[in-house]
Parts: sequence; C-alpha cells; structure tokens
Amino acid sequence: MSSRAKAPHGQHITKAVIPAAGLGTRFLPASKAMPKEMLPVVDKPAIQYVVEEAVTAGLTDVLMVTGRNKRALEDHFDRNYELEEFLSRRGDTARLDTVRESSRLATVHYVRQGDPRGLGHAVLCAEPHVGDQTFAVLLGDDLIDPRDPLLPRMAAVQNRYGGSVVALMEVDPDRMHLYGCAEVVPTDGDGDVVQVTDLVEKPAPGRAPSRYAVIGRYVLSPEIFPALAKTRADHGGEIQLTDALRELAQRRNDGGPVHGVIFTGRRYDTGDRDAYLRATVRLACERADIGPGFRAWLKEFSATELG
Repeated sequence: MSSRAKAPHGQHITKAVIPAAGLGTRFLPASKAMPKEMLPVVDKPAIQYVVEEAVTAGLTDVLMVTGRNKRALEDHFDRNYELEEFLSRRGDTARLDTVRESSRLATVHYVRQGDPRGLGHAVLCAEPHVGDQTFAVLLGDDLIDPRDPLLPRMAAVQNRYGGSVVALMEVDPDRMHLYGCAEVVPTDGDGDVVQVTDLVEKPAPGRAPSRYAVIGRYVLSPEIFPALAKTRADHGGEIQLTDALRELAQRRNDGGPVHGVIFTGRRYDTGDRDAYLRATVRLACERADIGPGFRAWLKEFSATELG
C-alpha cells in the first residue's frame, strides 16, 4: 500500500498539467527556435486552445512542464505592456482584447523537465505542484472541439468510480501502432464508459488488444506519482505514462482502478505536419469571420487545381 495520503473522493478538480517540453523534431526547421506548441492554428497558438479547454472545464490552476527554448510559452501567457499600450493609443480595442485574452485565462505556473525522458517523467515533474490532489493532464497535440466537451465527462466518471480515467477513441487497426492501446471490459454504467484492464504502448501491427487508442486527455489520481517513480525507462530511455497506468489498472484501490471514456466527438490532431495542416484547414473552415470566404476559395482550388 502507498504511504501517500489519499485524495478525498469526489473532490473538485482544479489543477491541469500540460506537458510541453518536447523538442518538436517533426516540425523542423520551424521548431528550431520556436516551440512547436506556439505554431499557429489559423491565428492562435495550439497551446492556447488547450489552456482554453482546461479553463472551460473549471481547471484554472495550470502547470506547464517545459524545457529549453520554451520561453515563448511564458511570454504568450504573460502581459505585453508595450504592445497593449500601442494598440490602446490606436484605439484598436478588438486586437487589444485579443492580446490580453491569453494572460487572463488562468493562473499559469511553469516547471522545467531537465532531461527529455518521456511523458511519464514530465508528469512526475508536476508532483510538487499537484501534491495529493486528483488532476488532469492535457497533451498539446490533441485539440478537442469545445462543442464536444470531454474533460467534464472524464471528471464525472472519476468522481463516480475513483482512480484514474483516460480518454479513448476508436481508430483504424493500421494506425494502432501510433498510440497506446487499451484492453477494456464493459461497465454497468453508461455505454461510453469502460474499465481498462491492460494498456500497451504502441503495439506491433496485429498485436493490439482492441481498437481503443488512448488520446491526450487524462484525469489522474495522485497515486500515479509513486507508480511513475517505480516505472523503468524503456529502451529509448523514456518513462512511459502508459506503463504506470497499466500498474494502476490492475489494482482495486490504492490508485486504481482505471476507467476509459470513449470519445466520439471532434478532435483535431496537430502532432505531425499532415495532421497539423488538416486541423488548420478544418478550423479555418468553421470560423465565422473567415470561414465563408475560405471555404469558397478551397472549393474553387479543389476544382481547378486538384480536380
């Protein structure tokens, strides 16, 4: 049994952890000097979409786990007095509100992950800030459409069952090797909730236990921290969050069980160049201000250049 004090069952979750220490090698050379999390999706950095999602779900205490060359993240969620004064003198209230919006979203804290040792290690870096509270983890590569709220549902499931909750999405078998994969059994509750009995990180083709992939949203019991501390690094030297969750999934208490919420809503992947471009186009098409004109151009472009 863990000596860690247990988080009160049914507590209101207020803390979110956003790992943002990756090197972004799939976006080189753009990510050489600029964090990939700051790449714009239309006209807003991807990381801001994630923070907005957390705040909408009531998570107003945000910890970003960063690394070297990530100062731009801190600057984006801070005040820019010179720019604000310039826009104020011009009477440009619309842009002034846009500039101020990011600094008013939440209380944002930062901690550095000294070594790039994987997602599990990044989450472990959050332990001093999180303490004995249940908390959420949001990965910046997954943008969840605000019309399909996921985190509130996951928090409700955690409140009912305790333990930890992961977000699951059904994906094609030929893409399962890109994700962590969950082995699941039904629950007696709602149809979108399953119990996770095992987890496999990026299974070999044909070896996945199901078609349910873990996507970048988690609600975690604080017992994840001692589990991560005992988790051995993989062959690449990384500590995998999946491995620690696999241990918790096999417990009835003391951090377990682990449940999954099957998400069928709109998700925008920005994890690689192709997915990032698709996400940008989809979100641009849905914008009220630029969507109509952009859709018209896209239709014409498709007919004349791709037809």
